Amino acid sequence: MKNKKDQEKDGDNVIAVSRAIGLLESFLPDDEYLSLLELSKRSGLHKSTVLRIARTLAYHRYLVQREDGAWRLGPAAGWLGARYRSSFDVSAAVEPVLQELSALSSESSTFFVQEGDARICLYRIEGPQAIRFHISVGQVLPLEKGSPGKVILAFSGAAGSQFDTIRRNGYYISVGERDKDVSSISAPVYGVNWKLLGAISISGPSSRLSRPILKGYADTLINKANSLSLALGGKHKGMPTQAMRTTWHP
Repeated sequence: MKNKKDQEKDGDNVIAVSRAIGLLESFLPDDEYLSLLELSKRSGLHKSTVLRIARTLAYHRYLVQREDGAWRLGPAAGWLGARYRSSFDVSAAVEPVLQELSALSSESSTFFVQEGDARICLYRIEGPQAIRFHISVGQVLPLEKGSPGKVILAFSGAAGSQFDTIRRNGYYISVGERDKDVSSISAPVYGVNWKLLGAISISGPSSRLSRPILKGYADTLINKANSLSLALGGKHKGMPTQAMRTTWHP
């Protein structure tokens, strides 16, 4: 059994790790680099504390200090992201499907997976349109807002009439749920033994993607989700109704 001094030391170590993680999480998807002052503001830590942690992270290559004193993410951070993506082992199958969806719709297409109470953009193909909304690979978004999150919740067994409808339809359309200017349609993707892997979506500006237009993509999206699920070892059955629906297996 640990004595009081050892327990206090463990507590200090946990705090130090939490601060280091918080510092890395201060970087937003569009940030190329951050000054020491900005890192201090975003992390809520004193500049001397930030500098001490940043130097330790730089030693382990999670951060790199520029000549002007600002900090950027280092190669070790990129390696972790690459390892996270490779743990799903789906890129060879997912990326061609996303490319096909973007080519067919002239909009962006994305593959999301669930992590805890959030969804993460794992793969994305940007559409050819000049006006489009941007999210980055690795970006964390809420599960409860937007079509990809609602689809993941529905096909994970969430209760409620809305989720029942999503399961019957096999897709979900979102217009301005997470962002008033963004619309999307999503469908579930399965792997081996009916394990839900995530959701693929077509998305773009609400000014261009009305609900009727998105509904017109439903058959195409579900067909692609079917093909992707089969390629990944799952089975996502379609039903020949007016709008193809899926049979959900818990």
